[in-house]
Amino acid sequence: MSFDPPRSAPPRVGPGVEVGIDEAVIRTQVHAFYARVRGDPMLAPVFEAKIIEWAPHLERMCDFWSSVMLMTGRYHGRPMPMHAAIPGIAPEHFQRWLDLFHETADEVCSPEAARLFVAKAELIGESRQLGIAISRGELPSRD
Repeated sequence: MSFDPPRSAPPRVGPGVEVGIDEAVIRTQVHAFYARVRGDPMLAPVFEAKIIEWAPHLERMCDFWSSVMLMTGRYHGRPMPMHAAIPGIAPEHFQRWLDLFHETADEVCSPEAARLFVAKAELIGESRQLGIAISRGELPSRD
């Protein structure tokens, strides 16, 4: 009787690979985007109130986008409670965040990579807004 060794699962390939996204593209997008955020009159005060040291935040965001785009599994955070705890965060903040993210992706990425980044950012933004509304009891009841 012989035993076959267990087969390992094929490596996971994230959606970004097909459109040329790699760690360097992610790093460029994240750093360029947050440079814009830090200079934006609407978003800078929100971020500056919560982020004391930018270098660790940028690394966390690179890990996050690496997990989203390349399925590396490097990000192990819980972003919803952090976002829900920000007083005064509103849909217009998310829209501005998306606008800046889109502008940055269009400038630093290929058109295909920019489209994928923006599509993922829109889903993430919608999810965050819904989660915040739920945590604040702002959704109408289904009675």
